[in-house]
Amino acid sequence: MSSSPKSPLPDSVSLAFIGGGNMARSLIGALIRGGMAASRIRVAEPFEVARQQLAADFGVSVFADGVDAVDGADIVLLAIKPQIMRAVCTSLAPTLAERRPLMISIAAGLRIEQIDQWLGGGFPIVRCMPNTPSLIGAGATGMIANPAVDAAARALAESILGATGLAVWIDREELIDTVTGVSGSAPAYFFLMIEALEDAGVDQGLPRETARALAIQTCLGAARMASEDAEPPSRLRERVTSPNGTTAAALNALAEGGFREIVAKAVAAAKARGGEMSRELG
Repeated sequence: MSSSPKSPLPDSVSLAFIGGGNMARSLIGALIRGGMAASRIRVAEPFEVARQQLAADFGVSVFADGVDAVDGADIVLLAIKPQIMRAVCTSLAPTLAERRPLMISIAAGLRIEQIDQWLGGGFPIVRCMPNTPSLIGAGATGMIANPAVDAAARALAESILGATGLAVWIDREELIDTVTGVSGSAPAYFFLMIEALEDAGVDQGLPRETARALAIQTCLGAARMASEDAEPPSRLRERVTSPNGTTAAALNALAEGGFREIVAKAVAAAKARGGEMSRELG
């Protein structure tokens, strides 16, 4: 199948979104900016105001009912809350039964096996865990596919999910819960770090606006250096840590406070909660 020079997907592929929330909007916007025609995208969104806004912002076709949106679609992206996934999949199953399009789920905690069962079985399904920086094109997404997803479908999924940032394949589905802890929930860790740096700066005499601006820019700069430099983060840290200097003093304080152990505990807690959600919603 041929592709237009800019589009990440073949020209013949049609895509249906179930749910038109923030993550769906970020993916739709990225795909259209990448060259995909709005006419190839259909969105099911139950709230009328949100439907009208999607049509106005992107020129996509919008529907109140998911059954209408998925009819004839090659790829269906499930961008809904995990709590309603079972009911939505059950309602879509009869329409999807014959065509069995590629299904992509961004719902936290729900296993591929559960989604496939609710759809009626035998579907190619990609489960993924994006994060909120996807909204600005700087996301990180982990993906896992079931055996029904062939190489061509994997490439399609990677093109869609990679439109908003980094997208990587995970070997085992249980590791998606680890992805949740490392990247899915992790933007909140960095927001907390910015808050803490801001408050510490204020405690030491800086105006709050100044402390906040410095903290945000420093986190941004450090992330860019880690992304663009070939050296591992440990080496970058060593470069800016002079013996007996200010950075060494600060890092020693973090070590004494159990910084690494706290981060490990946070990632483990997020991972554990992902597994619990799967069991609760199953």
